[in-house]
Amino acid sequence: MQDMTHDLLPEGLSDRLPPLAAEAMRVTRAMTDVLAGHGYDPVQPPMVEFERSLASRMAGTKRNRMVRFVDPASLRTLALRSDMTVQVGRIAATSLKDAARPLRLSYAGQVLFLKGDGLEPERERLQVGAEIIGNDTVAAAAESVAVAIEALKAAGAHDVSVDFTLPDLVDTLAGSSLPLPESAVSAVRRELDAKDAGSLVAAGGKAYLPLLYATGPFDSAIEKLAAIGAGDAVASRIEGLKQIAARIDGAARLTLDPTERHGFEYQSWFGFTIYAAGVRGALGRGGTYRITSEGGHDEVATGFSLYPDPLIARGAGSVKVERLFLPLGHDRDAAKRLRTIGWHTVAALDEADDAAALGCTHVLDGKEPREV
Repeated sequence: MQDMTHDLLPEGLSDRLPPLAAEAMRVTRAMTDVLAGHGYDPVQPPMVEFERSLASRMAGTKRNRMVRFVDPASLRTLALRSDMTVQVGRIAATSLKDAARPLRLSYAGQVLFLKGDGLEPERERLQVGAEIIGNDTVAAAAESVAVAIEALKAAGAHDVSVDFTLPDLVDTLAGSSLPLPESAVSAVRRELDAKDAGSLVAAGGKAYLPLLYATGPFDSAIEKLAAIGAGDAVASRIEGLKQIAARIDGAARLTLDPTERHGFEYQSWFGFTIYAAGVRGALGRGGTYRITSEGGHDEVATGFSLYPDPLIARGAGSVKVERLFLPLGHDRDAAKRLRTIGWHTVAALDEADDAAALGCTHVLDGKEPREV
């Protein structure tokens, strides 16, 4: 009996066929062109690295999300990247450690996860991003948000919205104006994430209840956060958020959830999540963070990672491509001229080739296209 499973792909992986692959290339090019226009130089790290390097560069990196195996050459554990940000951190800390700061780097490539989850079963995703190495100021954060919005709009996103958060807010408050015993910090953080007022009080976080209500549209939520009066450290963060919002200046709807931690495992004082109309789930996240290494390197950074696969799926086939069939013996100079102005040409290889069957919309008739 013939084995019908040998051509199947592993769970969570799939091929990109026409027109999906063409749309993926278009989206990637549109986004990377925006990043290049803002001075971000591209880097291309390898798909596989030593697991130790990938897992130790930033706090919160999850080893259990990586596909790992033993390298037959070195006998050390290798891992397929699940996040390109940590690779950019390695490059900045090693090959480009002496480059002038702030160092702007961009990247685009596939990342792979050990397994998907219920809402996102895909294990392979396209990641496009940009990092500002050596700076985590309000100015750097504002640039990251603005460039991320511009890149997504260039890729076809519309009605973009951005949700701001302060990932280290609980830790900051617990060590200053709203003190907590160290044993209670993680529980308070967890119940704030769950938005559970009763459990928050039970965990010893009654003083943190106002944070549950300092959420929603940015202008009203930031005023509620300011009204808590949580000291100078939080006041400076509030002022920073206002400056970032001013930089966006209507380019996206802004909301605030100051205690949101999901997806911000290694961000420091600022984080953001970005969404768009007609697309399920988040299209990306970013914020401020710190790059470290066992060699003693310690450097602040700001950046974002975008995952445009939902945009690719939505846009595939929506752009009509003019495909021009070139009969045998066609005028090659005319065909070359038409390609330079944007036509996609398909040359006949023998008399049996059919323009319509090959997906062509036009046929070259002499020197000019004629509709099929």
